[in-house]
Amino acid sequence: MVSRRLVDMVRNPAQLVLAAFVSLIALGTLLLRLPFAFDAGASHPGWLDSLFWATSATTVTGLGTVEISTFSLFGELVLLALIQVGGFGIMTIGSVLALVASRRVGLRQRMLAQAEIGAIDIGELRSLIAAIARITIAVEGSIALLLFAHLATTDDTDVGRAAYSSIFHGISAFNNAGISLYSDSLTRFADDPLVIFPITISFVIGGLGFPILVELRRRVRPRQWSLHARITLAMTAVLLVLGPLLVLIAEWTNPGTLGPMGMWEKVQAAWFQGVTPRTAGFNTIDIGAQREPTLNFMTALMFIGAGPASTSGGIKVTTFAVLGAAMWAETRGHTDVNVFRRRLPNDIVRQAMTVALVSVGVVFATAVTLTAISPFQLTDTLFEAASAFGTVGLSTGITAALPQSGQLVLIVVMLIGRLGPITFITALALRQRVRVYRFAEERPIIG
Repeated sequence: MVSRRLVDMVRNPAQLVLAAFVSLIALGTLLLRLPFAFDAGASHPGWLDSLFWATSATTVTGLGTVEISTFSLFGELVLLALIQVGGFGIMTIGSVLALVASRRVGLRQRMLAQAEIGAIDIGELRSLIAAIARITIAVEGSIALLLFAHLATTDDTDVGRAAYSSIFHGISAFNNAGISLYSDSLTRFADDPLVIFPITISFVIGGLGFPILVELRRRVRPRQWSLHARITLAMTAVLLVLGPLLVLIAEWTNPGTLGPMGMWEKVQAAWFQGVTPRTAGFNTIDIGAQREPTLNFMTALMFIGAGPASTSGGIKVTTFAVLGAAMWAETRGHTDVNVFRRRLPNDIVRQAMTVALVSVGVVFATAVTLTAISPFQLTDTLFEAASAFGTVGLSTGITAALPQSGQLVLIVVMLIGRLGPITFITALALRQRVRVYRFAEERPIIG
């Protein structure tokens, strides 16, 4: 019975990816329950709190039911390891180990890693994995060095603590985890550009997606970029401008957020808070004090997410762009959906619509469920649901106050948000069939 189950899982890469992440979460939960994983002066969290934090770190989300100060240095290192492995992709790690052990990667392992990291050409997977490892180390190391050079010179931080904090936040930022060692996230650094901008650069790079980063290393000229790269970079640029601008306008006079700040501090805080909903999860202002229009706009940003095959969540900017292009073509009466002088296949448009509609259903159902079992309003629960599904980690402050059933719902949604795009698109691709017949056509009334 067990052997048959294993055979079925091998035949379905999506099941293997899910099993690997669930196993990692289970291991993380057990490690976080060890007696020396807690801080001596903190109350011990229960099994649910450990499971929630392990899931949040593995799915690089950042939501938490207890303060991170509850954990000891060992507990923090466990979270950091879960962030790194979860962000890099456990199937990619497995493929790298297979390379080291046997100096070759079999077809099955290559297919699994391709599903996880979004490799286009399965024959290039070996060099792609090596490039991903180099990029990860380079970005995380560079950001850690920049942060250390600044934090080590501050009066209230010793060198050892500055080094540890720099490494932790460098890894957390690049992997879009949004988990901070500070109880106020990065609020204490709201007016410190030497902390804010390196972290911003890190999670923007991590949110582009490994295929984009590898392609940019190989093809410097924009003319050589693939359609995927052009769409991802164009949508990223639009959201990097639109997000901060709308936050700045909506929160300019809000006494609980940007109101008391000077002009430059407002611009800097709006920039960070307008960019971080793209699944980074850090915050420099009080999320719960933001106005309702800002919360709703940030919910939309979290739902969209960042680039495919990246350390981010959401439906991804390419899915959003394809949907926008399809709507534009329909309103213009065009039979083809064109982007950057390229025609999109019909199956890509259908996949984008399917992913978006299923994702809307998951987020809305989660929000309605949380509203029904908790005293919080729909705006807050919808924000929380989008944050969990988009693996963002931003919260209006209701995570710890949710009932245990609500926290269990968020655990499931975080896992769906991390694995959904991988497993769902893989399943769609594997199920593609060509029928030898077509039914008669008939048009229903739309609208």
